[in-house]
Amino acid sequence: MLVRVKLPLIAAISLLTVFVDQATKSLAAQHLIRGEVHSYLFDTVRIVYAENIGAFLGLGGHLSSGARFWVFVVLVGLFLLGLVAYALFSRELNRPSVVALALLFAGGLSNFYDRLVNNGAVIDFLNVGVGPLRTGVFNVADMAIMLGLFLLIFYRPRPTLPD
Repeated sequence: MLVRVKLPLIAAISLLTVFVDQATKSLAAQHLIRGEVHSYLFDTVRIVYAENIGAFLGLGGHLSSGARFWVFVVLVGLFLLGLVAYALFSRELNRPSVVALALLFAGGLSNFYDRLVNNGAVIDFLNVGVGPLRTGVFNVADMAIMLGLFLLIFYRPRPTLPD
């Protein structure tokens, strides 16, 4: 795919993802009380306001604020720049791979923005599960990241075998 084809695709996915994620986080911040759980669909879905200073499932939350800044702002920012550059300029990527990388970039960018404006924290508010088997608390950006990962795994280009 050419850069002139990939750029609008990545931009559209990123803008939509960041808009929906930030809108839902804003609603959560405005209308939810920290620690108050709202249960729906026979307790399959829970809505609860949480601020995560770590990464996935709170990993890295134990680090000092300076270390968290270097890991979650500086390193993640550099990773996101590299990711979008790779998505734009790699000639081997097919459309599903570009979409997958765009979702990874968009989810990461929205959580990155959260860290910049929320003193290093990301707003989370969704939890799903059955009985004691539950996910951690997550947000729309996390869903975009997971969808991007699944797309990368299942739709990566397959090498062709020689004749």
